[in-house]
Amino acid sequence: MAEDITQEEWQELINKDHNAVILDVRTEEEVEDGFIPNMLNIDIRLGQGFLDEVEKLDKDKNYYVYCRSGARSAQACTLMNQMGFNTTYNLIGGFMNWDGETAE
Repeated sequence: MAEDITQEEWQELINKDHNAVILDVRTEEEVEDGFIPNMLNIDIRLGQGFLDEVEKLDKDKNYYVYCRSGARSAQACTLMNQMGFNTTYNLIGGFMNWDGETAE
């Protein structure tokens, strides 16, 4: 099931979720401008390449997915759910509205 969550919900959930994986679906260039720490980057614009990489992930983990604005990550969550992933969370507003911890 995909769920849109706010930053506050994201940080609250992720702090107590020992099964969490942060997935950044932006391009490499976007990631170079900063990212949420401890994330895994798979660019959704790779199309089939994105699907191939996602297919290798553990479907039983909980995926916290983000992009720049929340649009691509919503699409990624939908695709992942269709592929059999049980739990995906989409960050509303994406990285451009993120005011939590970041890395470069």
